[in-house]
Amino acid sequence: MSKRWTTISFLILVYTCYRCTWAQQTQIPEQPTNNLELEAALPEPRAYVPDSQYLDFVYHNHEELTRFLRATSARYPNLTALYSIGKSIQGRELWVLVVSSSPYEHMVGKPDVKYVGNIHGNEPVGRELLLHLIQYLVSSYDTDQYVKWLLDNTRIHIMPSMNPDGFAVSKEGTCDGGQGRYNARGFDLNRNFPDYFKQNNKRGQPETDAVKDWISKIQFVLSGSLHGGALVASYPYDNTPNARICRSSALCAMFQTYSAAPSLTPDDDVFKHLSLVYAKNHAKMSRGVACKSATPAFENGITNGAAWYPLTGGMQDYQYVWYGCMEVTLEISCCKYPPAYELRKYWEDNQLSMIKFLAEAHRGVQGFVFDNNNNPIERASLKIKGRDVGFQTTKHGEFWRILLPGYYKLEVFAEGYSPREIEFVVVEQHPTLLNVTLQPSKRIEGTLTPLSPLYRPVPGPPPHLYRPPTPGYGAGESSIFSSITSGLNNLYSNLFG
Repeated sequence: MSKRWTTISFLILVYTCYRCTWAQQTQIPEQPTNNLELEAALPEPRAYVPDSQYLDFVYHNHEELTRFLRATSARYPNLTALYSIGKSIQGRELWVLVVSSSPYEHMVGKPDVKYVGNIHGNEPVGRELLLHLIQYLVSSYDTDQYVKWLLDNTRIHIMPSMNPDGFAVSKEGTCDGGQGRYNARGFDLNRNFPDYFKQNNKRGQPETDAVKDWISKIQFVLSGSLHGGALVASYPYDNTPNARICRSSALCAMFQTYSAAPSLTPDDDVFKHLSLVYAKNHAKMSRGVACKSATPAFENGITNGAAWYPLTGGMQDYQYVWYGCMEVTLEISCCKYPPAYELRKYWEDNQLSMIKFLAEAHRGVQGFVFDNNNNPIERASLKIKGRDVGFQTTKHGEFWRILLPGYYKLEVFAEGYSPREIEFVVVEQHPTLLNVTLQPSKRIEGTLTPLSPLYRPVPGPPPHLYRPPTPGYGAGESSIFSSITSGLNNLYSNLFG
């Protein structure tokens, strides 16, 4: 055994003893029994057969979707809570249903996760699969050990449709094209978020503003966004600081977009793992077979977003950089709006993936940040050393970070407290429980203890992460090439998701 692994084994032993002693001496919230060791010992989730009395494999318009959500919430009041985060341009509610054994309030120490479907109105397979996921979870809680474990230890927020107006004008059987993709004002909602790499000047839309407000209030740990038009799990970054290869030719700049290089996050290992969890549990995705002869194939069924094609204003980059939520874009159907008779097949292909993906929220490190009086510290800023995208504590002082097995250092900062750096080890079998106590900072009269550049009094990219927007292709270049480039981007998006 190498000296390095001997040291890590020793640290695991020391950390375990320290945690036991610390817990005996300090009153801390009861820790959840949500370890992956327990999850691995459970039987696989059972196959789901829908009861057509409640839900069948057909497309549901907004009124039917609303009736189903309300009826489910009334039928399972101990497992569900229905709320709206806002309204679309045309006044349709943006519904979210919580499915959990604690649906009406956050379970302290247990993570919030989410799925969002139908951000592009003409990609509704995810919309219908999320309705069936709801029905599967609530109807299986008493009979399926895996589902019970998941709902007892996780709050799952499910938004079937982020773009109900777009869905209303889409046409079943249309595999390509853009009709219904956009909201009622003609905006692509997955190009409408603030962007880390480039200034996004597109006017904010009610649907995206509602989502931004939603995720600012709930500390989501993990998220999946369901799309159509390809078969792949795509992970951040979607954009890149180097969106062009050649600087002198507008024509060259136009074509480089479609042979882009990866744009990797500091958590690239985690994002690849999450994407592989979905792809490998899917019936077909991990084979990496192209949907059509003219479309790309993806090794193992996953891709970096920018390596596929760069885009500005995407939802997954925004959630990761601004709030530390790890989101993966899940392209689940080669045809954007396939015939309804194919929906059962899509459910069978995705059922296990959708469940196993959510369980990954219980991997890595989790814990609490307290002051020396054992009071939780809200909005403490945390960062894994060497991974410069941070995250924050909740009002209960909680934090979570999905990490793969290994040795890490956690940096913790909060205004008015001395910063701390804590070493810890993540193992495969269960999440590492790590509770941090911060001491008040000592002030010398007339001076203040300097804060780390990581510290964020409000959500958003830490100042040291900010990169100024990359200039456009230049005033000296012909506007016709800019128009062609923009047109090709729109065409590529309409074809592939």
